[in-house]
Amino acid sequence: MYHMATVVPAMRRVSLPLSRDQLMLLMAAINEIFLGIDIYLAHSISGTIVPNEWIPIIFGPIAGVLLLIAGLIALRNRGLATVLANIVFVASIAVGLLGAYFHLRRAALPAAPPGQQLTVGLLVWAPPFLGPLMFALVGVLGISAAWVEDPPDSGRLRLLGERTIQLPYSKTQAYLMLVGLGALSTVISSVLDHARTGFVNPWLWLPTVIGVFGTVVPIALALLPRPGRADVTIYIAAMVLMIAVGVVGAVLHVQDSLTSELRFVPERFIRGAPVLAPLLFADIGALGLLALLSPVEE
Repeated sequence: MYHMATVVPAMRRVSLPLSRDQLMLLMAAINEIFLGIDIYLAHSISGTIVPNEWIPIIFGPIAGVLLLIAGLIALRNRGLATVLANIVFVASIAVGLLGAYFHLRRAALPAAPPGQQLTVGLLVWAPPFLGPLMFALVGVLGISAAWVEDPPDSGRLRLLGERTIQLPYSKTQAYLMLVGLGALSTVISSVLDHARTGFVNPWLWLPTVIGVFGTVVPIALALLPRPGRADVTIYIAAMVLMIAVGVVGAVLHVQDSLTSELRFVPERFIRGAPVLAPLLFADIGALGLLALLSPVEE
C-alpha cells in the first residue's frame, strides 16, 4: 500500500530518482557513518579510548563506505551488492549487541546484594546501554531493504537465484515496526540521559512525550489491516514532530555547549550535552516518512 499517496494523491504522479528500498539503504549507510562519529565523541569523554571502544568507531565509517560501494555495484550486479550489504548488516547487528552487552556489564554490580546488581540509578549514570543497539537496528533495517519484495506488499522476498521466502507481514509493516522500535530506543535513551539533570527543566519532558507518541503510532499503523487517510495523517504528524524535536534539541545542545561569549570550546562539546544525540529523533522521523513511499521496486 502506497501510504503517502493516501494522504497526497499527487505523489502517484511523482517519479523519484531512487526507490524506497534504495533510499532506506542510503539512510543505513549514512547512519553507520554518523554512529561511528557519535560513539567517538562519547568514548572521548574518558580521555582514553581502550581497544574495545575503537571497534564501533572504526566499524561505523567503514560499514557506511562499503554500503555506498554496494549501492554502486547494484547498478550492474544486484546479487553481489545484496550479498555484500547483508554481510555488513549482519556485522552491524553483532557490533550493536556486543556494545549493549559491554555497556550493561559496566553498569552492573555483580557483588551487590540480590536485586541491586542492576538498578535504574545505575543505568542512568552508566554508559547508555541502548546506544549501541542502534547498530543492530540499522542492520535489521538494511537487511529488510536489501531483498526485493515481489510482488510489492506481499511479504514474499526474492532471494538469490529463484529462491524466495514468505514472511507473515509486508515490508511496509516491517519498516513501520522498526521505526517504532527505533523511536522506543531513542526515547528511553533520552529519558535516561535527561534523568541526570532531574528533569528540572520542564521542557525536557517534550522529547519524552513526543518520543512515546512516535513509538506508539508507527506500531499501531503497522498493525492496522487497512489504514485510512486519517491514520496515515496522524502518523505523518508524529514523524514531523520527531524531526522537529530532533532539530530543536540539537540546537539547544549546541547552545548549552557554547561559552557565555558563544565561543566554541571542543572540551565542552565532548563532555557537555551530546550534540548528535537529539538528531536520532530526526533520523527516526525521516526513516518513518520514507517508509510511506511506494513499495514498488523499479
